Amino acid sequence: MNETWQNINLHASHPSSASSLPIEQQWLVQTVKLQEECGEVAEAVIGALGENPRKGFSHTWDDVRAEVCDVIVTGMVMLARMGGDPAWFFDEHLRTVTNRAALKGDRTS
Repeated sequence: MNETWQNINLHASHPSSASSLPIEQQWLVQTVKLQEECGEVAEAVIGALGENPRKGFSHTWDDVRAEVCDVIVTGMVMLARMGGDPAWFFDEHLRTVTNRAALKGDRTS
């Protein structure tokens, strides 16, 4: 297991151990957290474009990048909390997406 997944598993082990909710409900809460992080990306993009009349240019593109990283980390933590081998599952899924994109001649998802 590489350092990234070791760190993700460390993050994944903390909050869920304190929750009294059944495991499936913990996953639902994590889904809401993931959505919250996506909203922060949108807020940062609006700020980077200066499209909020009240705030103007409130964010930079580096802020957007950081928020995207938060989405990725939150998704990886969710995957780790769902059990199994998250690194293997992610790698297999990435392979599937990559193969599908190659067949279409598309490199974006």
